[in-house]
Amino acid sequence: MIMRLHPRNGLRAFVGVVLGLLTAISSPHAEPRSAVPILVYHSLGPRAVDGMTVTTTVFEENIAWLKAHGYRIIPLRRLIDALRDPGQPLPEHAVVITADDGRRSVYTEMLPIIRREQIPVTLFIYPSAISNADYALTWDELAEIAKTGLVEIESHTYWHPNFQHEAARLSAADYQAFVMRQLTLSRQVLRQRLGGTVDMLAWPFGIHDPQLEQWAKDAGYQAAFTIERAGAARGEDLLALPRFLMTNLDRGARFAALIENTEPLQ
Repeated sequence: MIMRLHPRNGLRAFVGVVLGLLTAISSPHAEPRSAVPILVYHSLGPRAVDGMTVTTTVFEENIAWLKAHGYRIIPLRRLIDALRDPGQPLPEHAVVITADDGRRSVYTEMLPIIRREQIPVTLFIYPSAISNADYALTWDELAEIAKTGLVEIESHTYWHPNFQHEAARLSAADYQAFVMRQLTLSRQVLRQRLGGTVDMLAWPFGIHDPQLEQWAKDAGYQAAFTIERAGAARGEDLLALPRFLMTNLDRGARFAALIENTEPLQ
């Protein structure tokens, strides 16, 4: 799913479009799919101050529900390995948890739960914000998170651009150069700062197309992720894998329906 946004609307329009789609897309009567749900959170906090914030209580409820109902939270990389190689086994009832943007609540709210519950999580980071924006993590906090061994840190481009906006204002050559810099500089900075492998990408605003996917492949990415609200299944495009964008509405029966209507990948 490509989110088409007017350049001036930014994140507010993005949130509005997503929230407008959630109820229709996540009907509890949807047919089950042979796939693994990848959940994506953004901010946590004591109150849902905007459409992208999930209260810490709801996040804890989500984790508790998964554990109580026999679901296994697995590393994103383990799922990608299984999607690439059908011979790779996965546990029954697998679920993946990711978090985008690198907001400070990952450190203050999510990290204590990750440690307590010993659950793997993948963070998608745009490095330009780190230690710069007041809402963002610092490099020291990211390093502490990475040292837990439970969290893998991957790319969300360098500064989270709207690629549709950039394509409209730049020449074809300048646009390609812009995209490649966003893709490569993010990998470079994250590897220099934190080490490890950086070969997975979350598309900013969910915007992607075949050309962007090819450039991501050229830049060294093995998998990339959208915000299409569906499970990830074998045979899908590895550079446009869907994720469920979580809001504070996704709790209780609604959360159960989301998970239960996405059958574990066999």
